[in-house]
Amino acid sequence: MDKYNPLDIEQKWYKIWEENGYFKPSKDDKKPAYTIVIPPPNVTGVLHMGHVLNNTIQDVVIRYKRMKGYDTLWQTGTDHAGIATQNVVERKLAESNLRKEDLGREEFIKKVWEWKEKHGGIITKQQRRIGNSVDWERERFTMDEGLSEAVKEVFVTLYNQGLIYKGEYMVNWCPRCTTALADDEINHIDKEGNIWEIKYPLKDEEGYLIVATTRPETMLGDTGIAVNPEDERYKHLIGKMAILPLMNREIPIVADNYVDMEFGTGVVKMTPAHDPNDFEVSKRTGLEIINVFTKDAKINELGGKYQGMDRFEARKAVLKDLEEEGLLVNVKKHNHAVGHCYRCKTIVEPRISDQWFVKMQPLAKRALDVVKNGEVKLTPKRMEKRYYNWLENIRDWTISRQIWWGHRIPAYYTPNNELIVAKNIEEAKKICVEKFGEELPLREETDVLDTWFSSALWPFSTMGWPEKTRDLERYFPTDLLVTGDDIIFFWVARMIMMSLHFLDTIPFKEVYFTGIIRDEIGRKMSKSLGNAPDTLAILDKYGSDAVRFSFMYNTSQGQDILFSEKLIEMGHTFANKIWNASKFVISNLEGFKEDISILDLDFKLEDQWILSKLQLASRNINKEMEEYNIDTSAKIAYEFFRNDFCDWYLEIAKTRIYGVDENDIDRQTAQWILRHVLDNGLRLLHPFMPFVTEEIWQKIKSYGESIMLVEYPEEDKGLLNLEVIKEFDYLKEVVSSIRNIRAENNISPAKKIEIIIDSEDENEKNLLLNNLKVLEKLANVESIVILTEIPKMAGFRIVGNTKVYVSLCGLIDVSKEIEKLNKDIEKVKKELERTLSKLSNEAFIMKAPKAVIDKENSIKNELERKLEKLCKSMDLYKN
Repeated sequence: MDKYNPLDIEQKWYKIWEENGYFKPSKDDKKPAYTIVIPPPNVTGVLHMGHVLNNTIQDVVIRYKRMKGYDTLWQTGTDHAGIATQNVVERKLAESNLRKEDLGREEFIKKVWEWKEKHGGIITKQQRRIGNSVDWERERFTMDEGLSEAVKEVFVTLYNQGLIYKGEYMVNWCPRCTTALADDEINHIDKEGNIWEIKYPLKDEEGYLIVATTRPETMLGDTGIAVNPEDERYKHLIGKMAILPLMNREIPIVADNYVDMEFGTGVVKMTPAHDPNDFEVSKRTGLEIINVFTKDAKINELGGKYQGMDRFEARKAVLKDLEEEGLLVNVKKHNHAVGHCYRCKTIVEPRISDQWFVKMQPLAKRALDVVKNGEVKLTPKRMEKRYYNWLENIRDWTISRQIWWGHRIPAYYTPNNELIVAKNIEEAKKICVEKFGEELPLREETDVLDTWFSSALWPFSTMGWPEKTRDLERYFPTDLLVTGDDIIFFWVARMIMMSLHFLDTIPFKEVYFTGIIRDEIGRKMSKSLGNAPDTLAILDKYGSDAVRFSFMYNTSQGQDILFSEKLIEMGHTFANKIWNASKFVISNLEGFKEDISILDLDFKLEDQWILSKLQLASRNINKEMEEYNIDTSAKIAYEFFRNDFCDWYLEIAKTRIYGVDENDIDRQTAQWILRHVLDNGLRLLHPFMPFVTEEIWQKIKSYGESIMLVEYPEEDKGLLNLEVIKEFDYLKEVVSSIRNIRAENNISPAKKIEIIIDSEDENEKNLLLNNLKVLEKLANVESIVILTEIPKMAGFRIVGNTKVYVSLCGLIDVSKEIEKLNKDIEKVKKELERTLSKLSNEAFIMKAPKAVIDKENSIKNELERKLEKLCKSMDLYKN
């Protein structure tokens, strides 16, 4: 075996796996089915660390289940991502000084499809780079013909059931994307702003009312002032008129219980076109609705002299004019949550608009029930509270978008604006004749559906619904969904609702919510912060196996990961360890008799121990994988392979192979163990590190085409001996004690030592005496002596019931050791002082993320342990 080169191995094996169809479902109906649908990344997407984490979890589970004998389907595909994709193509057009309107709708959509065909495959090529074992021939796109038919079927059915309706309502509006957005698509960000207090003069009498606003530009559209009907201060003004500053328009003073008498002045300006609460008041009081904003949030012709100004430019101008007229009373600092578009980050505006909605309450009840009764399990369990809160307070879903790219709403209008909902124009014409007695010219709806509408159908539309297909019968409901908790409402809840409504069953049995990958100090990764690593560069530098394993080792269910390259280095080091250990085993199998019977072998204590540890690892990994405790599984596999196999067994095995006759039964036994344990260890690790395990396994295999298709190791109870584990673990503890004494006294591992034992425990005494070879190899012990007299200068440990002494005579210089210890103690004290100073700093504790504070506490604890250990050593030398 040459030097470990992950890139060459990964490219080679992925090509072989894909070409041989190893990722495809087996089509063997005798096998139990296991299905995952991948959260479809945006067709505009490029691979980031979040994708790597999410996809690796799914791939680990699918590879594990495939090796466990399941007929596995991992359904893949991409999302058309309406707003995001349209924005990308519009930016591309802008480079040629073109707008989408210059092309027209049909030509623009052609351009988007061209862009999709050229660039849409980038993310799927990068997913291959991670090692995703998905059946690429089944790849779907949310605007494929079949999926589009499913969307139309759902829309028309919901409309006919009275669950989709159209109407003029106040919606969230993005001026950049010029479209309505659902409530869930708004990111509320706390910002420091101002509250401006403004005088509104009364008509026909002296005086004025003072109102407060955070958006003074909207006053151009004010149509009234509201007070509480019970407020004695203003009862005499109800029904009278005030003058709208700057616009000199008369506006009525109305009464409504919405107004809080205790808040501010108890007077609220009414802008029904630009505030959802004011809109509701206008419906009760009959206030006029005047919209002063264009679709892109500029002041329109109803805004007087401010027409054409951007909303924030108009704000400055309005405030300047109010101040000049002496109508600006006061300005106060004010922190408030400001809604931003989740796609382009633009501040959104409330806007009255004719939109399509889904009635959510009728769909929400069953979606609540299936989680409460355990049909759908949310992992971690704490996610249930968020899920319940949203569904119990659910609002209707705005599903229409005023963009061009997406599923066009299947609706048509007659010349008199009579609405017809149908899957296509032919059906619409038939309905028209039935309804109106003649065929009329029909105009198609221009709005498209929210991207999340088609995504909500993903688990079953990708399997051929509404047709009754073999895939639906075989693979639906799916078993697991792996996703981020940020789309629990956008996507997870809606998939559950749609599946229950249209297929009368759940879409998946369990949802595994991943954490977020953050930077070292706990910040979310973003381009703007400059803390997002180049994912492909990391994969190139360390290899996919290293990145995959590092993430799996460090990801607890729903917990965030603090990313650093050090974290990935751990996986890279482990991959090299696997490679080098395997290289040792393979190079030392010379002369091994393949056909040797296990009955002819002579198993020593260490052989029985490593076989027993293998059974325990197999048992525990299987148990944890079934619960999707992937990090625990990775840790068990790591501890077994790196610690038990590499650090302990391999070292002992060397003494039984080097310089020993090929026919020696002890050598043959060690070789059999090495090969057997390596084979099983690679299979245990394969789901986590598929490439390196396949490359090595191919060199030692005795059957099968690929490691990914052979069985996953399970516990063999006949090879598990807990007493053997106890005995060998005792030897390990003795070796570790001896090594610690060496380290504490700076005795080179190359120097042979004598150990003296004092024990009345015959089992422990015999165990040590009978395994001198193990101690010789692992601790460079030259001899074991039974205590007759306590040595004058010795390192000392009690292990079990036995006192173990290491004679230090002639091995150390006490004065030099004291001098070195003094320096080490001073160094640790200074480091501890710095850490304690940081932890006692109130500003640090208030501002630093919890993960960073936890890290500092961990450093403090480690330094305190180190200092205690050094002080104990100092006492030992001084005494």
